[in-house]
Amino acid sequence: MTPRDGPWPRYLRVLPWLLVGGGLLWNAIDTTNYWGDPMVAAAAVLAGALLPLRDTLAVAAANVAGIVLLSFRDGTAGTEGGYLELTNTVFAALLGVWINRVVARQGRRLATVRSVAEAAQLAVLPAPPERAGELAMAACYRAAETEALIGGDAYAVQETPYGVRLMIADVRGKGLPAVATMSVLLGAFRENASRAPDLVALADALELSLAREGAHRDDEVRTEGFSTALLVEFPAGADAVHVLSCGHPGPYLLGDRAGPGGVRRLDAADPGLPLGMGALGPVRSAPDRWPLPAGHTLLLVTDGVTEARDGAGRFYDPVEGLAPLGPFAGPGEVLDALARDVTAWTGGPRDDDMAVLAVTRP
Repeated sequence: MTPRDGPWPRYLRVLPWLLVGGGLLWNAIDTTNYWGDPMVAAAAVLAGALLPLRDTLAVAAANVAGIVLLSFRDGTAGTEGGYLELTNTVFAALLGVWINRVVARQGRRLATVRSVAEAAQLAVLPAPPERAGELAMAACYRAAETEALIGGDAYAVQETPYGVRLMIADVRGKGLPAVATMSVLLGAFRENASRAPDLVALADALELSLAREGAHRDDEVRTEGFSTALLVEFPAGADAVHVLSCGHPGPYLLGDRAGPGGVRRLDAADPGLPLGMGALGPVRSAPDRWPLPAGHTLLLVTDGVTEARDGAGRFYDPVEGLAPLGPFAGPGEVLDALARDVTAWTGGPRDDDMAVLAVTRP
């Protein structure tokens, strides 16, 4: 990742030019030893790594032109020392251009692989409907910008005889094993969401499906594979929502006003163990019940949001980040605002996938 690909500290953009100016000035002062040559060479190489091709060529041209002018001023033009000095400068300039092309090629390759990974993820994880029952909803998935592996973030929506049921989950690990587990989890949810009489029974059915899948996997997957999840139910005709946490971060309730109190996290009374670890703990507690008045939005996120860090290493907090940005007209506006705010918070590439699901009661 270079400044041409994303936000970097401003001084990195001007550093090559500072080295050019400093190196040529040093050479102009010390006409005998040209102690500024290492700075001039470093400017060309650094520009190739940090700047676009046009700026890299400009730095190279400035280096060569400065050395040529100094050689004429100092009377070394046409001498063996003058030719050697010019050759070294041109070599450093060409090296900077070559580095620039290598970095650009690697960046394009990574972007291609990342886009393929995200397309594959979306093929496994289709977008939910814009409306389910009386609810409006929107979802988004953003792949990690520092990796090209398919992640295990998942969400699903299904209308059932018990109301609209949702799931958001985060499978441990990345790559094909995570995708395989995610596929089992999504399939089990779609199969059992309309059958299970309550969210605890639904969680037990998901647990059983993961256990059957794990029986055919290696020892590490069986002993360490798990998935955090939130199971959510909107009973038909009720202005409330039922939430069962399986070790997953709680959802956020966004009101129809902005400012303090406009966003709050709904923490579970008993978060419970992640799916895949049910045999290690007691029977799951009953879901929490929360009011969801008209105009309010329930926001479900994975840890790609809550564990996004700024330059000082602080975690992103949707409560503090979204409260000043509301009120929001619908779930799509919530997702757009959240994505922009997380990007501004990190100031660079994200380390983890980000899956988000927003549901608004109109």
